[in-house]
Order: sequence, then structure tokens, then C-alpha cells
Amino acid sequence: MLVLLPPSEGKAPSGRGTALKLESLSLPGLTEARRAVLDELAELCAGDEEKAREVLGLSEGLRGEIAKNTELRSAGARPAGEIYTGVLYDALDLASLDTAAKRRASRSLLVFSGLWGAVRVTDRIPSYRCSMGVRLPGLGALGAHWRTPMAAALPEAAGDGLVLDLRSSAYTGAWKPKGEVAGRTATVRVLHAPTRKVVSHFNKATKGRIVRSLLAAGAAPADPAELVETLRDLGYEVEVQAPARAGTAWALDVLVNEVH
Repeated sequence: MLVLLPPSEGKAPSGRGTALKLESLSLPGLTEARRAVLDELAELCAGDEEKAREVLGLSEGLRGEIAKNTELRSAGARPAGEIYTGVLYDALDLASLDTAAKRRASRSLLVFSGLWGAVRVTDRIPSYRCSMGVRLPGLGALGAHWRTPMAAALPEAAGDGLVLDLRSSAYTGAWKPKGEVAGRTATVRVLHAPTRKVVSHFNKATKGRIVRSLLAAGAAPADPAELVETLRDLGYEVEVQAPARAGTAWALDVLVNEVH
């Protein structure tokens, strides 16, 4: 099973240990594309601060985020699972999983990123600020920048198992499963059951809890149909829209009564 996650806008501080080793990150086919973003981002943020703030879409209160991008090559690196914070990652709470579940997380979780393309939770990265919606002056829109290298690297990462796609819309454009891979992909919406509306906060929190439940249970559904049964066994209320044609992802709605 491969689980695709969005990153978090907020991130924990970089560590004080060994600096980033770009070639050590998972999915080595993305290395040159990563280097291109890293180089331009660092150059942008070392120059005109106001231009960098505009390009990165940062409010005045987040101006300080620019400085961390100038130190990406020298700052200490930490496992990505420790760098990413926020509602989904708080609910997932990787640090409190038992050893076996942590091993499963290291194999199955893949976090998408405007800077790195995608990383495993064990990949060591510095804290940074660069969303997938950014358009760098030289490289252009990052979603488009990542499509070609992702198209080569991600099917191999997906292997022949289930792909559980929990990414937000900003990150789905960088890689869209196609053909046979799409047929064993499941996307998830979280709906407030009484209103049938998506509410951002508990959507993220519930997705984090879903991933945690699967990891803690040692669940390994082979395809979307098995995933539905597994989630129901774990206590989730799930409605399913099976694909109307081959090569299309399954759409799952998880219904939640309490907004928290």
C-alpha cells in the first residue's frame, strides 16, 4: 500500500545535525528536479525579500519564513515525519506509533512537496517554505515542473498494490495515477454526515486518524474494495463510488458526525 499525503504549511524547526544530502532522499529519479527547485528557491530568497514574499505568497507576518529558505543546504535536517506538523500530522502522531507501525509508515507514506516533489517520512530534510502552488521566476509553476519526473518515478513507487490518495487539490496536479495504477487508487473525502459538507479542519484530522488506524492495525488492503471493508472493520462509516470505467480511481466518502 502506498499512501499519498499533502505536506503542512507549518513546519517544525530544522535540526542541528547533519545538513541535507540531496542524493540520499528516496525516489532518486527526482534528484535533478529537486536540485533545480532548491537552487532557484535559495537564490530567490537570498535576493529581494519583497519579491520573494510575493512569489511565495506569504503574508507580512510570515516574512521571516524567507530566511529559512536561504539556509536549506546548511541547516540541520530531520526526518520529514518530524518536520511536517499541523492538523493531519497531529492526528497521525507518528512518534507515538509502536515500532512495527513506524516501519510500515516508513514503507508506505509518501508526502508531496513543492520543493522535494515527494519524500518518505524517514527522509531527512530541513524546514522550508514552498508550496506546490508557487510559480518560480525561472522554473515556472511547480506543479508543471514536477509532472514529467513524477510520471517516471511514481508508478515504480506504487508497485502493484493499493494507492490511497489523501492529497489536497493543490498537490494532485503534480502526479495523477493513470491506467492500471488509477484502477487500484482510492481517493477519500471526509464529510460531516448530517450536512454532507466538507469542513477543512476535521477533513484533515480524520485523514490523519485513518492513516494511523491502518498503520496501527497492520492492515494491508490489496485494492480499493478491500480498503473499504478494512475501514468499515476499523469503525469508519464509508460510502463508495466505484469507477464507471477501467483506469479510473475509486471515490470514497468517510462520514463523520462530530466536527473535531
